[in-house]
Amino acid sequence: MKRALVAVLLSVLLGSTTAIKAVPPQAGINVPVTYYKLSNGLKVVLSPEHSAPLVTVAVYYNIGFRIEPKDRTGFAHLFEHLMFQGSKNLGKMEFIRLVESNGGVLNGSTRFDFTNYFAVMPAHKTETLLWAEADRMRGLDINQDNLKNQQGVVGNEVKVNVLNQPYGSFPWIDLPMAAFQNWYNSHNFYGDLKDIEAATLDDAKAFAAKYYQPNNAVLVVTGDFDEASVKGWVDKYFASIPSQKAEAIPDLTEPRQEAERTTTRTDALATKPAIAVGYQMPKRNSPEYFAMGLLDQILVEGEDSMLYQELIKNKNYASNLGGGINSGLGNMFNYNGPMLFDVNLIHDDKYTPQQILASLDGVISQVQNKPVSQAVIDRAIVKLRSGLYDTMTQFGGFGRADLLACYALFDDKPDNINQIEVNFRKVTPALIQKTAQEYLRTTNRTIVMIKAGKTADAE
Repeated sequence: MKRALVAVLLSVLLGSTTAIKAVPPQAGINVPVTYYKLSNGLKVVLSPEHSAPLVTVAVYYNIGFRIEPKDRTGFAHLFEHLMFQGSKNLGKMEFIRLVESNGGVLNGSTRFDFTNYFAVMPAHKTETLLWAEADRMRGLDINQDNLKNQQGVVGNEVKVNVLNQPYGSFPWIDLPMAAFQNWYNSHNFYGDLKDIEAATLDDAKAFAAKYYQPNNAVLVVTGDFDEASVKGWVDKYFASIPSQKAEAIPDLTEPRQEAERTTTRTDALATKPAIAVGYQMPKRNSPEYFAMGLLDQILVEGEDSMLYQELIKNKNYASNLGGGINSGLGNMFNYNGPMLFDVNLIHDDKYTPQQILASLDGVISQVQNKPVSQAVIDRAIVKLRSGLYDTMTQFGGFGRADLLACYALFDDKPDNINQIEVNFRKVTPALIQKTAQEYLRTTNRTIVMIKAGKTADAE
């Protein structure tokens, strides 16, 4: 999942990209989108942007840890690692060397509903990058040595990032496991060590046959390229890859939550207590979903948000506040199933969880008992809009590719990217209030509390 690495790469490349030209307030996002499908089912999205001589090629497979095999937790993440271990024409780690030796950067990640692979390269290397991605889609080298090696790598990653880190699973693993009842949404997706170690070569080959096929993927190309040339290369390298029968996605639905859930555990490495509160989200793309997106901006995002002002500035419970929609592994646009809106903080031990919850409830009651003003909604849209434009200009165009890929994978409509702002502008004060009353009720929330197992003095 490599969240830290992605963050570093984003910060390094952010200054090298050119900002999108200013757009009038009511114009909305206007991204060029060409969308088509190959005969083998591969979805292709092209979106040129000529401000810098860079191109981003991203391949998203419609398989995330949410639907990995039972008794094989962490398997989707393990397979992500296997994708860098060599293919028919590129040996072990040669894909990475190919990109980096040509001045590019690359990465991959496993999320709730997809696994992605992407690289940013100088534009004149677009064909090379397309050939390399097609090579591993067509003929990944799955062998026992690679599997054993990556089981060790992923096992160590679990130990370093989760088991041996204070707050290692808080709240991004802890909250879904406590909040959801359906196994697919609630299991330890980063992986139980015994499950990772139990994976067999047959498991890996079966997984590839089910999910790593062109009819279960989308290819996105953004940046400085000639569309006709890219269409020719896509056809040349991808069109002859055989497709397989599509694997049915299991039932991911969750029942309506009718009672508050609370879990508490002691973190032996933590020096301060922590609390996270998660609320089950409305269905994706519903009017209430967009209302929750604005409530996220109003309540959590930025130092002007209501909860930051109350919990941090006024009450001094902690030095910072975290949270949002899909806050642990993405944003509100790149998932496709049950999800949580959460608020979390690592707080001073002189305050109790009950005090923090009482303050939180006091703020939330304000948006439940009285409609927010249109001015508050307008400010939330400005913040959200700013974040969207920042996302699309980051990392040589990867942020734009991510949005396009998810709308293609989940909705078969990548041009939905141009409807994002329009949908938020439809939200009214009455809808904000109605959504807060239904989805921010105490009976729709799950609370995870962490007790500190180590004193600050010992640390």
